[in-house]
Amino acid sequence: MNEMDNRVTLTVDGIEYGGWKSVEITADLERQFRSFKLDITWQWPGQTVDQRIRAGAPCEVKIGKDLVLTGYVFKAPIRYDGQQVSLSIEGSSKTRDLVDCAATNRPNQWQEQPLLGIVQALAMEYSLYVVNEIPETARLAKHTIVPGETVFQSIDRLLSLFRVFSTDDEQGRLVLARPGSAGRASDALELGKNILSANAPMDYSQVFSEYRVIGQQKGSDKQSGAAVSEVQATAADLSFKRRRTTVINEGTQLTFELAQQRALWESATRMGQALTTTYQVQGWRQANGDLWRHNTLVRVKDPVLGFDEDMLISRVTYSLSAQGSVTTLQVAPPHSFDANPSPKKNSA
Repeated sequence: MNEMDNRVTLTVDGIEYGGWKSVEITADLERQFRSFKLDITWQWPGQTVDQRIRAGAPCEVKIGKDLVLTGYVFKAPIRYDGQQVSLSIEGSSKTRDLVDCAATNRPNQWQEQPLLGIVQALAMEYSLYVVNEIPETARLAKHTIVPGETVFQSIDRLLSLFRVFSTDDEQGRLVLARPGSAGRASDALELGKNILSANAPMDYSQVFSEYRVIGQQKGSDKQSGAAVSEVQATAADLSFKRRRTTVINEGTQLTFELAQQRALWESATRMGQALTTTYQVQGWRQANGDLWRHNTLVRVKDPVLGFDEDMLISRVTYSLSAQGSVTTLQVAPPHSFDANPSPKKNSA
């Protein structure tokens, strides 16, 4: 493979920077923005910092010809002593503004609106666009911005209610994601072939035998009283041999159908999270030249952990150090991310 295919470049104000000695670029299905950190060190005398890269500057990050991030530089520290100069650049995709900045929409309330419309309105306050991969949702009776909450905190309350994931894309847009929509990896993750290491915490501390979702529903002329205002639904994981119950208090207006779907989703996703595993492979590209990408399905063949099945890559990190280039992949059962999953039962 041509060395230029894996050359990492940072473009700021039309100027392309390369030659990085250390690289870390991360994309995550459960995180709203991609991030990068690039480092370079050189000896005195020699190169000087003629074109300063300043925090706040818009930027693009590419691996070879593949665009992987569009956003802004957030940090650009320079360190030097009598021997060398070290430059470090850190940044994130555009959607970081949704995580950091307050929701300021006026009016600050929506009634009988679908999820997409509310998310678009919240994101456009910061000139960010939304890519929608999910089916149309039911209209929400009411959604109100909580004073002081960030844009994403407001969006996240909606995502939790409708069991939707959001992430970003390489162009810096917010994506209401359909799990696996980025396709399928051409390579498998296989012990004895390309897996360098694995880390499987197998943490079942947040898995329960019973999930209760409680909330309230706005009454009407036809329906009123406790039977309407108090909404409750339950999902059980019969694989557990002892009783463990958790109660989830949903603050958003809730219907019985949404409560039941949320309970089933909690049951399935928490079991999926317990099986989440991190693998490392050499290089950033698969055998066909494609980068490893998050939100893609991959076959995992790992007899040590008991996997021989399709998993979803939920997070990918490209890193470069003195030890070479490595991709770190976090994988989980695909049902962990389904809006309406059929819970996979495992004993614990």
